[in-house]
Amino acid sequence: MNRMKKVNFKKMTSTVAFFSLLVVCLNLIFNFSALPQPSSLQRAEQRITGPGKSRAGQLSISGAWALYPLAVRWVEEYQKENPAVRIDLQAGGAGKGMADVLSGLVDIGMISREIFPEEIDKGALPLAVARDAVVATLNVKNPILPLIQARGLTREILRAIWIEGRIKFWEEIYGQPGKTPIHLYTRSDACGAAETWAAFLGGHQEDLKGIAIYGDPGLAEAVRQDPTGLGFNNLNFAYHPQTGRPHPGLAIGPLDLDGNGQLTPEENFYGQRDELTLAISRGLYPSPPARNLYLVVKKPVKQTTVRDFLLWVLDRGQQYAAEAGYLALDQSLARTEKQKLLEN
Repeated sequence: MNRMKKVNFKKMTSTVAFFSLLVVCLNLIFNFSALPQPSSLQRAEQRITGPGKSRAGQLSISGAWALYPLAVRWVEEYQKENPAVRIDLQAGGAGKGMADVLSGLVDIGMISREIFPEEIDKGALPLAVARDAVVATLNVKNPILPLIQARGLTREILRAIWIEGRIKFWEEIYGQPGKTPIHLYTRSDACGAAETWAAFLGGHQEDLKGIAIYGDPGLAEAVRQDPTGLGFNNLNFAYHPQTGRPHPGLAIGPLDLDGNGQLTPEENFYGQRDELTLAISRGLYPSPPARNLYLVVKKPVKQTTVRDFLLWVLDRGQQYAAEAGYLALDQSLARTEKQKLLEN
């Protein structure tokens, strides 16, 4: 008679429990690995917006006057969050900013014009960070200011003044009697404002006629001191940062966009800076002279301090654009620019 083996139920129970636990663990591992993992962009955004240690390091920025007021605000706010980061910021024109960043003299260049193909070939990586515009500026004592404000200035008139040199007297613009000379001003430094204004008129900076003045503040002051002066300025040097109205002594030259010889209500948005920025956002003010503003770095972007600052500008830094008189990027473009930075 065969004897039945005695079953060790205690050992069997332990074995079943072990394999059950193993199955549960394997399922957990499989399910976790199947979850969508955060992208490099999401990880970067979490690092910027989430709690973390204050960063340390140093970086240098130079370039366009157009971006300088907003860059000052960015640096102030960033250093509040990261007091151990030392930032050297200087204005000197877009040409200087590009030359400085491509030569390695600074980490970041501020550029207020479109980037040239040869600059891309040299390693320039442009990141759109805000938007503004260039406007014509004249003196509030201009002899035909009421006519200009009622009828506007067409692109063709401005081209005949700045590029072709055919119109030399204010009264010629509207066929009025008199010969008050137009004292024309341009920029002496290689800059985005001049290149953008010239592009609007169908030329380049070197095509612009006039007395060459260094920098945005200098050009605005030259026109402010000259009753028959005509110049152009970046939006935030034409309008007062506190009042939002044109700087004392300056008037904005309105554009007659439809060429009908009258400044219609739809074209008249120059009284306050906020009116003009709204017109830019709605596409009512032409581009150029409306344009994107860029921070440019040289590829590859190796320095963590530089990368973190730029990611912050494209994220939390956008909240300061409007109050500084600029247009912030829309969220889609901001994400595109972040991804571009992370891929380089």
